[in-house]
Amino acid sequence: MASEWCIGIIGGSGLYAMDGIEDAQWIAIDTPWGAPSDEILCGRIGEVKVRFLPRHGRGHPISPTELNSRANIDALKRAGCTDILAISAVGSLREELEPGRFAVVEQFIDRTVHRPSTFYTSGFVTHVSMADPVCPRLSDMAAKATAKAKGKVAVGATYLAMEGPQFSTRAESRMYRHWGADVIGMTAMPEAKLAREAELPYALVGMVTDYDCWRDGEAVDVAQVIVQMQANGALAQAVVSNFLAALPKKRDASPIDTALDDAVITAPDEHDPEVMARLDAVAGRLFG
Repeated sequence: MASEWCIGIIGGSGLYAMDGIEDAQWIAIDTPWGAPSDEILCGRIGEVKVRFLPRHGRGHPISPTELNSRANIDALKRAGCTDILAISAVGSLREELEPGRFAVVEQFIDRTVHRPSTFYTSGFVTHVSMADPVCPRLSDMAAKATAKAKGKVAVGATYLAMEGPQFSTRAESRMYRHWGADVIGMTAMPEAKLAREAELPYALVGMVTDYDCWRDGEAVDVAQVIVQMQANGALAQAVVSNFLAALPKKRDASPIDTALDDAVITAPDEHDPEVMARLDAVAGRLFG
């Protein structure tokens, strides 16, 4: 496994560019799953290789439902990424997670319904474990990077992924609280599932922009979200910078690097060559 870090940074709403990238070059990457959200900004920050992808594209032209998460993860894998740090705007479902606070996500509840959520179809059926859907190593480093940037940070959050693009009804928002969700967003699923299927350790930092609509008399509007996103943007840049600076010189192997070892269930003589050809980046290690 790779001993050198190459960090894929997925920028969410409000983070459409990365400061401080040296030798920066936007590179278009073709995938078998179609076009990713944008070109990938490739370069270095300090001694660390960085691959930055704006999740919604520069200027935010892509709706959450229409994000091609398979292409995004495949493209980052093709670009050489060893790990992914995702940044995402989120609503809060807890009083103590106020706008401006960052929440490091530990668990997900997936309520998306219209999005392809796997690379592995008939002909190469694969079941990866999502019991622990994020990388604890990356998540711990992300929390420390936020604290170092003087940001308020919560750890261990459960993220409710809704379909969108509409915001929640009050009944939904209150139900999600009852389910144990802490923050709500529209983009981290199936992104996190696909990262695991591609054997890419993944961590998610949620930037709280609002209280959703579970509190009496309050509702979410885009103007409110944009104001808080802009306030969160500078802190997000500092978090990423601190995160990269604190990486150990050598990347020790992660168990997630081999998540597919015991996941493939289709017998070898039933493998579909056409299906396998699409998996050259995300699962090519198995075919080598």
